[in-house]
Amino acid sequence: MIPFNKPFLTGKEINYIQQAAETGKISGDGKFTKLCHNFFESRYSFNKCLLTSSCTDAIEMAAILMNIKEGDEVILPSFTFVSTANPFVLRGAKLVFCDSCADQPNIDASIIEELITERTRVIVPVHYAGVSCDMDKIMELAIRYDVYVVEDAAQAVESKYKGKALGSIGSLGTISFHETKNVNCGEGGLLIVNDDSLFSRAEIIREKGTNRSAFFRGEIDKYSWVDIGSSFLPSELNAAFLFAQLQQIEIIQKKRLYVWHLYHEGLSNLRQRGFFRTPSIPEYATNNGHIYYLLCNSNRERDDLMDYLKAHGIWAIFHYQSLHRSPYFKELYGGKELPNSDFYSGQLLRLPLFFDLTDQQIIFIIEKIHDFFTVKR
Repeated sequence: MIPFNKPFLTGKEINYIQQAAETGKISGDGKFTKLCHNFFESRYSFNKCLLTSSCTDAIEMAAILMNIKEGDEVILPSFTFVSTANPFVLRGAKLVFCDSCADQPNIDASIIEELITERTRVIVPVHYAGVSCDMDKIMELAIRYDVYVVEDAAQAVESKYKGKALGSIGSLGTISFHETKNVNCGEGGLLIVNDDSLFSRAEIIREKGTNRSAFFRGEIDKYSWVDIGSSFLPSELNAAFLFAQLQQIEIIQKKRLYVWHLYHEGLSNLRQRGFFRTPSIPEYATNNGHIYYLLCNSNRERDDLMDYLKAHGIWAIFHYQSLHRSPYFKELYGGKELPNSDFYSGQLLRLPLFFDLTDQQIIFIIEKIHDFFTVKR
């Protein structure tokens, strides 16, 4: 079986975890956490960063920082993972789902304005597959209507919008280090704080609502409970694992983009013949090789192709199901039809893409896709 994903190990993870353990401080915010923070702030010009236990936690922190309360409205795409939505639901917000673009799965920035009301507090663009949303349009709306922007850049490490690192454009940004991501530590995340006025409170929220971080810097003589919060910071062992990955990020990215382009070139003939569509990268965006997907011509064909590949030992999988149609939310949704979101839910198929995928395996996958659309017919 060729798996959909296989986490890459650089070889230094265990060594760094041992170093972290030997310091006697493994509960977080130690040497390796600081090294990770410095890496992101220097490489991507992020203002301030805080490692979190997951990207979900980072978005939960964002919802608290935005002071989201019952009745506030949050605009987000329906074609996304539930982690984009849950943190705001937990604060009592009303979710306002926006459709995706017709040519790629990101939120359609051209229709966001019609969803804005006097209760709108936040817009959450999700950079699907590491490809940027149209951030100029989104930020213009945010400024005009005085709303926050929280970038869900879970999949977007190393990706840019017009030269700016994703996650650095909105008031806040978030990145994931789940085992399926380009760089990972099993489970982890990052909150990017681009608004200086939010950083002090972000530290407090991350430390269970206490000013513990300021205490350890010697800024106060004791720490206490000063705000709401939770235990959002990760173990130093996770940070050590992540730092080993970050040190090899250029090698990781080179290989992932190589695999992405092998797929793109190897499937170009079938794409040109109209059997399916493949990823579209806008001029303003870069590609970080996170996902390679096919857009089939029907839900039935997508499922048949998925089954065909599985029968030949290839684990290709679909992706998000539209949140506005989910069992939890469908009775609550009263908005318009979202045909593009439903299209991606029903017809998008992700192909295996990971560092250790060999040329022979990629060629085999491409051959089987050719067989399905030509020989099989």
